[in-house]
Amino acid sequence: MTQLPTAGPVVRRFDMSAQFTALYRISVALSQESHTERALEAILEVLHEHAFMQYGMVCLFDKERNALFVESLHGIDGERKKDSRHVRYRVGEGVIGAVMSQRQPLVLPRISDDQRFLDRLNIYDYSLPLIGVPIPGPDSQPAGVLVAQPMALHEDRLPASTRFLEMVANLISQPLRANHPPEALPAETPVRCSVPRQFGFEQMVGKSQAMRQTMDILRQVSKWDTTVLVRGESGTGKELIANAIHYNSPRATAPFVKFNCAALPDNLLESELFGHEKGAFTGAIRTRKGRFELADGGTLFLDEIGESSASFQAKLLRILQEGEMERVGGDTTLKVDVRIIAATNRNLEEEVRAGNFREDLYYRLNVMPVSLPALRERLDDIAELAPFLVKKIALRQGRELHISDGAIRLLMTYSWPGNVRELENCLERASVMTDEGLIDRDVILFNHHESPALTVKAGAPVATDESWLDQELDERQRVIAALEKTGWVQAKAARLLGMTPRQIAYRIQIMDINMHRI
Repeated sequence: MTQLPTAGPVVRRFDMSAQFTALYRISVALSQESHTERALEAILEVLHEHAFMQYGMVCLFDKERNALFVESLHGIDGERKKDSRHVRYRVGEGVIGAVMSQRQPLVLPRISDDQRFLDRLNIYDYSLPLIGVPIPGPDSQPAGVLVAQPMALHEDRLPASTRFLEMVANLISQPLRANHPPEALPAETPVRCSVPRQFGFEQMVGKSQAMRQTMDILRQVSKWDTTVLVRGESGTGKELIANAIHYNSPRATAPFVKFNCAALPDNLLESELFGHEKGAFTGAIRTRKGRFELADGGTLFLDEIGESSASFQAKLLRILQEGEMERVGGDTTLKVDVRIIAATNRNLEEEVRAGNFREDLYYRLNVMPVSLPALRERLDDIAELAPFLVKKIALRQGRELHISDGAIRLLMTYSWPGNVRELENCLERASVMTDEGLIDRDVILFNHHESPALTVKAGAPVATDESWLDQELDERQRVIAALEKTGWVQAKAARLLGMTPRQIAYRIQIMDINMHRI
């Protein structure tokens, strides 16, 4: 007798009436929800709750990149759901790619018996079936693929379940066509695409010399498959840089896989990196691909490489040198083509001298170093960076937010030991404290309670005593008052206001302050 797996504490049994109930609820969801993404989420939830099909997923086809990308996935949340947005399937690749290329349903009676299943999401039950059906498009080519897994193993019901999913796919095609007419689909489809907008170089904010030099290096590095070592203090945006390198490289449409080298104990590292065969150790109930295999053809980002153990470093060095690996418990040598981007906030040269980091691995990784400047070394960039982050926060909060010049000037008087991450946290904290949508000086708090006293390198702006200023003056009047007090000498006025000469010159220009009295 076949044991029925459960999707919760209660075993759910499938019957034909469930399909009709599910179709009715899906039609209701489509009639009530005009937003495509929310409509898809509602449909996949109905599949789970009323049709007893778990981990429903909709992948949409991007014609420009000739690949499918996950648009909606039910049953996972948090970082895993966010990472699923970057999963990509070529046409003809795996189950999803096969459905797209064959333009007809594909049923796996049991996942473990079919080698086409790629398991890039690592969520499906190998002992159960999997059904994939094409989503009709505006022409002969499907718009995407709908996938779901029945919660129980009833092979005699698979044909009926497949026809049911085909009906659901037809319903899904309606909002897709309404929101994306055929001529606009390639450019306007909201697939969380292979090159997400948030990872474009235009998102790298800053015009300081340090940032310009960094950006010049990144643009060059992205063109090639060179191994990159991203260095910088915590909070400078090393992961963002790694994303930008990958998504602006020739490998942009291939997988981008992340791995935190300090996140797992040594006994799990080998399985996590190289995967394992079924039965390789206690708990290995199925074959599992490792990070290198998942990243084949794409990029593997090794974060916090400086925190890795000696055992991890030895295992990593072999695959970097030879490009070959075996899964744990397996005897088949697998070739992988993976670009490595590593990141660290440690001084690896000192770690090598201290014997904490392998010298041969250091030279293998340090092919193209990219050093990110600390925020205190480019305080001028805050004038652009703060409004950029405020806009990002406003998008998350769903409201209009603005930041005053006075608040920006105050932000430039702090040393930012937590770098850009601390700046964003500070601005989000300030946004919570304002009801009007204006972030001004009075709502800026440094680390919740600290004053903006600054301890930075020589030449950086410093906090000043502003008791001579009338606090009722607006920004333009304060600049004029400082200029008048210093005999209209811009450099002296800048020091008085805790600004750089460049900043005060910029304000004189945009505020149309007449300097003829000099």
